Amino acid sequence: MSGDASKQTSNIGRRRAAALGDGRVEYLGRRRAIVQAASDVFKERGFRATTLGHIAEALGVDRASLYYYYSSKEEIFHEIVKDTVQINIAAAEAIRDADLPAPAKLRRLIEDMMRSYGEHYPVLYVLIQENLNHVAPKHSEWAREMKRINRAYESVVIEIVQTGMDEGSLRATAPAWLVAYGIIGIVGWTNRWFNPDETAVGADEIGAAFADMVLDGVVNSGVDGDTAAR
Repeated sequence: MSGDASKQTSNIGRRRAAALGDGRVEYLGRRRAIVQAASDVFKERGFRATTLGHIAEALGVDRASLYYYYSSKEEIFHEIVKDTVQINIAAAEAIRDADLPAPAKLRRLIEDMMRSYGEHYPVLYVLIQENLNHVAPKHSEWAREMKRINRAYESVVIEIVQTGMDEGSLRATAPAWLVAYGIIGIVGWTNRWFNPDETAVGADEIGAAFADMVLDGVVNSGVDGDTAAR
């Protein structure tokens, strides 16, 4: 990079930091618009095949103007997923810690998971489709944090299932981790076909249907039906 180009990049970085620090409403609104457009492009093309040029094209602007808001496509991707996954793990942990029987926790968890996919579409689907093992080395710390959060979420689901098996409300016909991964997979697979603006049924209805399907298969027949009520 030439000295002039390096100086220009540094100046843009300072302007970006100043705008973020000031919390300018218009600036933050534009960043949100970029994130939303980028989410759609990432979902369509995949992270590695997407360039800033593709994102700029989706927004109808030139690529250079994006640098005032984000330094790279990686920074945009990080912004897309970080807040949502933190919210989801906090919600899952709250469900796990609630004073409810395991079947009721599972129902709430499944419905909440699907609702989040709809509310934050297509943010979580982008993360599902991205292989965090293949991110650039300079972003490996971020990837490790995302993996940690993913494992924490999986652990919450496994814990709920295992508790239900231990207390006898859920059938212990397979290891708890296998049941948990199956539940996560059922909801995650909706990335192949669900779009809240196009799909005939909404996220809440899908979540309720999935919860019924799962609970019909794992709840012990002798358990009071109220333990799995909505």
